[in-house]
Amino acid sequence: MKLNNGIEMPSVGIGTFLLSPSEAENSVSEALKLGYRLIDTANAYVNERAVGRAMKASGVDRKDIFLSTKLWPSEYENPNAIQETLDRLGTDYIDLLFIHQPTKNWREGYKQLVKAYKAGTVKAIGVSNFEGEFIRELLEEFDVLPQVIQVECHPFFPQDELRKIIEPNDIRIMSWYPLGGKGMTAELLESPIIKKIAAHYGKSAAQIVLKWHTQMGFIVIPGSKNKEHIKDNIDIFDFTLSKDDMDNIAELNSGNRRYNRTEERLDAFLAFKPTYERE
Repeated sequence: MKLNNGIEMPSVGIGTFLLSPSEAENSVSEALKLGYRLIDTANAYVNERAVGRAMKASGVDRKDIFLSTKLWPSEYENPNAIQETLDRLGTDYIDLLFIHQPTKNWREGYKQLVKAYKAGTVKAIGVSNFEGEFIRELLEEFDVLPQVIQVECHPFFPQDELRKIIEPNDIRIMSWYPLGGKGMTAELLESPIIKKIAAHYGKSAAQIVLKWHTQMGFIVIPGSKNKEHIKDNIDIFDFTLSKDDMDNIAELNSGNRRYNRTEERLDAFLAFKPTYERE
């Protein structure tokens, strides 16, 4: 995928949300062996050090790995937050750095990203979970645009309204919960529409959904600690969904999502401060 600043990044990567440090290290190691070159982590996942260890041990040149991570809200006003993130990862630059949640002080976090971007420490910047008024305010108030927005996105909830706002600025979506998220994954993968398409191509239902993401122009980061799933999740480049397939999958758009933002939740995000001793 080419970003709006000219930088290219892989369309499929390994996510590390909810993985313990040992699980993240193992999953990233396996992913890099299988040809993955995009890795996504975050301050709040408390596995950045583990990701850094796996990258270093892989033997893959750092320049060939596209690394994304996220500043947590409690770090938005910490002037050393980005350097501390670099230290945990064991790298001297980050390919894509997000602010993780919109909170009362999100502007301070975004200013940190812009400063690091202009200095070259960060190659691209993004925002995570910025929908509605938050993304509108950011685009109105800042001259430096984000390249990527990371949000919940899947066939049940393809972010129609958000795309109307970001597509004129060529901001890419990075999909989390790409298979629907807990409580909805089975419903999505057992959908007759998905199963019929999967049978036609000789692919799994998950592979069909992941292919839908990339053909929609989305970057996708399925997370897993299962080696077979990690292998299958990137094996989606030997076929192309037809227009009829894409139209049929579009019928699954129900507006149903796993995650809903509340003001109380935003306040809780700001109050939480990750600790890194167990990494």
